[in-house]
Amino acid sequence: MLIKPHAGQPAKIKVVGVGGGGGNALATMIKEEDIKGVEFIAMNTDAQALLNHNADIKIQIGESLTKGLGSGGDPEIGRQAAEESREKIKEYLDGADMVFIAAGEGGGTGTGAAPIIAEISREVEALTVAVVTRPFVFEGSRRKVTASEGIDDLKDKVDTLIVIPNQRVLEIVDSKVSILEAFKKVDSVLHQGVKGIAELITVPGLINVDFADVRTIMKDAGTALMGIGTASGENRTINAIKQAISSPLLESSISGAKGVLFNIVGGADLSMTEVDEAASVIAKTVDPDADIIFGAVIDEKMMDQVRITVIATRIDEGRLRLSHVRDHARPISQDAVDTRKEEISLEPEPRHMLRKGHHEEEKRTRQFSSEEDNLVDEDEFGVPAFLRRKI
Repeated sequence: MLIKPHAGQPAKIKVVGVGGGGGNALATMIKEEDIKGVEFIAMNTDAQALLNHNADIKIQIGESLTKGLGSGGDPEIGRQAAEESREKIKEYLDGADMVFIAAGEGGGTGTGAAPIIAEISREVEALTVAVVTRPFVFEGSRRKVTASEGIDDLKDKVDTLIVIPNQRVLEIVDSKVSILEAFKKVDSVLHQGVKGIAELITVPGLINVDFADVRTIMKDAGTALMGIGTASGENRTINAIKQAISSPLLESSISGAKGVLFNIVGGADLSMTEVDEAASVIAKTVDPDADIIFGAVIDEKMMDQVRITVIATRIDEGRLRLSHVRDHARPISQDAVDTRKEEISLEPEPRHMLRKGHHEEEKRTRQFSSEEDNLVDEDEFGVPAFLRRKI
């Protein structure tokens, strides 16, 4: 079937960073200056945090309720603050075709306000995608429970929910990494997730994707999985896709997924054969009847590298719940990750059931203080007292 290029107006995309954790992730995206064609909005109860933020649009929520202070780690305060500012939030989200909501689950403002912001986003008929983090184990059981409750509340309010388990980020960093660097890495993962989806729509490339195709995969999709892989040299595409679909960031295997969105970014030497290799591996891994859409973007700065971002939707929720329980029952071992890699047959085969969309061409390390005192804001991270006091 011939698919004609999209001739309408470019999709209007807004990225909202909520609370301390979401605000820091947003600051990273803005600082990196590599997500084009989107509008960044910082929302917080904390007036001081907004004052120091690098977003062009800053919305203080719950002014009467919190008097410009944080939520004190209480999600109910975060929820009430968003409710108080519902009309103001709606004013800024109105007209959006797609809204990303970035938040750190387990604190107050992000956990409590994100579901309300998501409700408003869907009221203005925007495709609503939340990219949130689940806390590190060391952040304590109270924060873990708060995060789980917040995620349960949020998943019914969005079209697609992508959860980044912070604990699994430790699998992709050096074992001696500092706590500050670990949180920076979390921000980087959120950044790459939003970027990977947004540039499918906004960046002209080798293969462009119509916003309608993205909506098909992500509308009412529920909880999704995200994996990122980067490789260079010989067999770079196969190696990158292996990394992406067996990434420690995945709370479960993408095997059986019924919807897949993936983006491949490479230098001027990126070939259609390489795109086909990646698509074939994914087609072999997911449900035989899965909807798969993909884009390919040329970035001259990538040189010999390729980067692949995979979003898998319509996953068995039972498997995701079991995986989450395992994450908190014991530390993740590399053996477990290797086992999952071995379970997936990764030799390319002729792809099938792939959908390509075309549309008209259109086409940020978190700001940290030099002092690690930034980590003491409980709404932002909830770092245990023994770490805050440097005992």
